[in-house]
Amino acid sequence: MGKVLMKGNEAIALAAIKGGCDAFYGYPITPQNEVPEYLSKHLLANGKVFLQAESEVSAINMVYGAAGAGKRVMTSSSSPGIALKQEGISYIAAAELPCLIVSVMRGGPGLGGIQPSQGDYYQATRGGGNGDYSLIVYAPETIQEMVDTIKESFDIADYYRNPVMVLVDGLIGQMMESVDFDRPVKERFLPEKDWATNGTANHPGRRNVANSLQIDPVALEQHNIHLQEKYALIKKNETRYEMVNFDDPEYVIVAYGTMARICRSAIEMLNKEGIKVGMIRPISILPFPDQAFDEIPKNTKGILCAELSMGQMLDDVLIANNGRHKVGFFGRSGGMLPDPEEIVDAIKNFKERVVK
Repeated sequence: MGKVLMKGNEAIALAAIKGGCDAFYGYPITPQNEVPEYLSKHLLANGKVFLQAESEVSAINMVYGAAGAGKRVMTSSSSPGIALKQEGISYIAAAELPCLIVSVMRGGPGLGGIQPSQGDYYQATRGGGNGDYSLIVYAPETIQEMVDTIKESFDIADYYRNPVMVLVDGLIGQMMESVDFDRPVKERFLPEKDWATNGTANHPGRRNVANSLQIDPVALEQHNIHLQEKYALIKKNETRYEMVNFDDPEYVIVAYGTMARICRSAIEMLNKEGIKVGMIRPISILPFPDQAFDEIPKNTKGILCAELSMGQMLDDVLIANNGRHKVGFFGRSGGMLPDPEEIVDAIKNFKERVVK
């Protein structure tokens, strides 16, 4: 279909269809409503399932059921809606079922506001569900990267039998950009879903069970050990990041999503003034790209963590840095987007930003 100019939320929906989505279950919430709106028109027309559930809790449990039957299934929501889905997400992760969860962030806490925010970093990477589970979380910077990620995420979820979340802020969901839906993505060998609960006619002689309940403590511990081994494999294979302008930088910025776009402009302005600044842009925020910090030159003066939140990614930056360089912080919240000049000022006055 070539390149088209498309709104971010609608691009999410079309990318899901291109990625082979069999079913969508969701409940309306701003600023992601164009996702279910688009799918309600086009998913059914492609012979698939669309259902607006009576609540977010119902929607995520419908995802649980469809994923257990081996279908490619997704849900989308925004911050308070994702909070309501956390119990179901924990169940799906524990049962090792694949699904795609799209979160278009709004400001918080509470009902907050509908302006761009990255205040759900903790929610996505730490989660509100119980137990030792982990998602795979990608945070794209552009609509094109978001489309490519969503198309590939269904394969990644199937390959690892694990939920994948694509985390975007409201700006990317509401903006328009040129996007190519035919751009190829990495292909994987995907084994048959012989674990799916799709009827004994498909697996004669045995009954498949999708379950997260483990009463036997020995069996539960073994299951948790198995999950941790899987997460280690995911960290090895699926960690993604971009190194920007990394030719012996005096300072390094760490930023993702919309903030990374703003920082690109700031870096260009600083370079014109003779101040060399590079950027580590995490594309996967879970797993976090710790190895990128090994590439920071020893003589770099400091690392600036820049977020549209109040220091949530900062924890991961401090862990990855492991005391090697001074770390400063710049954050805005409430839907307030900084000008590039504010990032320029933060670098020029880095000492005032140092937190550790």
